Amino acid sequence: MNTEQNRISAISNELAAMIERHNQGQAMQETAIEGLAFYRQTEPADSCSLCVVEPSIALVVQGAKSMTLGDQEFRYDPYHFLITSLDLPARMQVLEANDQAPYLGLVLKFDLAVMSELIVQAPLQKAPPSEHDKGMVLGTMTTTLLGACQRLVALLDEPDSQAVLAPLIKREIFWRVLISEQGARLRQVVSAGSQGLRVARAIEWLKTHYQEHQSVDELADMAQMSKSTFHHHFRQLTAMSPLQYQKRLRLLEARRLMLGEQFDASSAAYKVGYESPSQFSREYSRLFGTSPKRDIAAQRQQIKG
Repeated sequence: MNTEQNRISAISNELAAMIERHNQGQAMQETAIEGLAFYRQTEPADSCSLCVVEPSIALVVQGAKSMTLGDQEFRYDPYHFLITSLDLPARMQVLEANDQAPYLGLVLKFDLAVMSELIVQAPLQKAPPSEHDKGMVLGTMTTTLLGACQRLVALLDEPDSQAVLAPLIKREIFWRVLISEQGARLRQVVSAGSQGLRVARAIEWLKTHYQEHQSVDELADMAQMSKSTFHHHFRQLTAMSPLQYQKRLRLLEARRLMLGEQFDASSAAYKVGYESPSQFSREYSRLFGTSPKRDIAAQRQQIKG
């Protein structure tokens, strides 16, 4: 290891101890600092889990994890961080974890209003995003970025200072992401008038109106883009079509309703916008690999275990 990697390793070890102390063995722990959450797992996953990733920066301080968007896998560890610039349905998998050294990570949601303010002050980058880039990308960890994250976590021990200092440290973290080698992806989404921002607005609408039937033409009009341009940029950023995106959101929400709120399959299907329970069951089985009833039974058994 070089000197930078040694320092990253040392800070990661300190952060791991801090996270272990605060999350108290929980798999997922929201913190008193808005937008900051911790994750923990004691064994690697046998398969990927479906999730929706919000605009955020994700760090691994112990172990390793992968996020898959479409056919592209993003593996990250203490020396790499993950940037997600849009709400993206993806597949996640913890790769390295055990009882003695559990997987430990943190996620900080982006404040897009603050990001927009900072973009004006950020230096222009010579290399624009590739047209093949998606709304998810890996960055190389630095001691300055990791140190700022450590100072944010340390504020959990200073509740009286959080209201004043947490926004300042978040701004520093967002700034360091924006000026990183992958900051151009965020600029493309956050910059006013950009095609990325227009797609992001359509995605935000879909996220809150996934039960409603909306054509691609209507979504393109909402984004003030032609149908072909909108469809191209949407697929480029999300690795799926607008209708596939909406379907993924519906099925994930239906799974949450059945697992967390005791809905039966038919009730969940109607709740998320399906008109036919049989169509819902077919599409659910295609996505999750088994019927709604069997999948939820397996999930509950896993939770009990």
